[in-house]
Amino acid sequence: MQDNKEFLGKAPLGKLLFRLALPTVVAQLVNMLYNVVDRVFIGHMAEDGDLALTGVGVCLPLIMIVSAFAALVGSGGAPRASIALGKQDKDGAEKILGNCFMLQILLSVILTAVLLFFSRDLLLLFGTSENTVGYATDYMMVYAIGTLFVQLTLGMNAFVTAQGYTKISMLSVVIGAAVNILLDPIFIYGFGMGVRGAALATVIAQGASCIWVVMFLCSRHSVLRLKKEHLILRGSVIFPCLFLGLATFIMQASESVIAIAFNSSLLKYGGDLAVGAMTILSSVMQFAMLPLQGIAQGAQPILSYNYGARNTLRVKKTFRLLLSACLVYSVSLWLGVMLFPRAFAMLFTTKTALLDFTESVIRVYFGGMLLFGIQVACQMTFVSLGKALSSVTVAVVRKFVLILPLIYLLPHVVNDPTFGVYLAEPISDLAAVSFTAILFVFTFRKALKNIEA
Repeated sequence: MQDNKEFLGKAPLGKLLFRLALPTVVAQLVNMLYNVVDRVFIGHMAEDGDLALTGVGVCLPLIMIVSAFAALVGSGGAPRASIALGKQDKDGAEKILGNCFMLQILLSVILTAVLLFFSRDLLLLFGTSENTVGYATDYMMVYAIGTLFVQLTLGMNAFVTAQGYTKISMLSVVIGAAVNILLDPIFIYGFGMGVRGAALATVIAQGASCIWVVMFLCSRHSVLRLKKEHLILRGSVIFPCLFLGLATFIMQASESVIAIAFNSSLLKYGGDLAVGAMTILSSVMQFAMLPLQGIAQGAQPILSYNYGARNTLRVKKTFRLLLSACLVYSVSLWLGVMLFPRAFAMLFTTKTALLDFTESVIRVYFGGMLLFGIQVACQMTFVSLGKALSSVTVAVVRKFVLILPLIYLLPHVVNDPTFGVYLAEPISDLAAVSFTAILFVFTFRKALKNIEA
């Protein structure tokens, strides 16, 4: 068992951040593969692969909402547990772990019931047609059975990462991805189960990951352990965690709303071609953001632990290192898109018309990516220091104050309405970075002064 005081409190920051960030970046990329594998196998089904793929694709907003509830608990509880460890309050950290574990079980029961009884209605609400709703419902009815595994895997894995065991948390994702890739063709093609087979493979894979994470948190190798006496929910323990996790929940859950707003507006002004281009752009953005999020998650245990330990100098140095790494990545990505826009589009399609259209708008859509490293670094630092209100504020401002209104406003302001819809992304990104940076300067200084006092 590692000594967190020596590991997170004294190890050289450059090597430490690299050691913690690399597994989280790998885990993020593998997790993306995890989500894509089902669609790849389903899309190649002989008879009705296209309809089945469309149906399963509409399930994504529901799946994102389930994941958002896991993030609500995990991303709020894990930093608070790290801060408690920094204060040498191991018992308090284990109370947070136990309470979050129990809450996720209760949330899983509720979410499972909702999905089993209302999946079809929700899927129709999210845009499934009568031709594809059968495939979508078949997938979600099986997927719902594994809601508990999804909640515990994603939520509890955050506590593994928060202790600095990023390789263990990475392995939980790799195990699930490997099982899913192995079982998908067997269930879909071998047993002829179609989309149900894909969902069943995902459930079993998540179950394997869940067992791995929970067994580790119950073992002597974990600094924080799950204990029976900490499984009783206490408001004083769980509510601060939920408040801190609310920002991540809003960011993840609102992605569904933003996606629907983008697609409906683009369909109105630009037709199917514009919607197809948006699918490519959002996929490129998702892939591009994963390493950035992995870097930030790698820094979280260092920031939280040293903030709890009142080591202001190490907190400052960690933030500067995180900010530098995030900015280098976001600027490099921006340059890549600006110089080779068609190459990014070709990762997802070979159709000339769609390639040409995507190439014409990708530079616009990614225009604000240049400085987005600042947004991610500041947002993660808010969460790491337990600054729930600031974290929630920047999440709400970017999604609901900026992006959502601009999607509907800009088409009426610029000459080309379709161009106006795409323009909403870079304008909101740059405005959000400015707002976040100003708020961060005041909040960060105040936070450090408080612990110095």
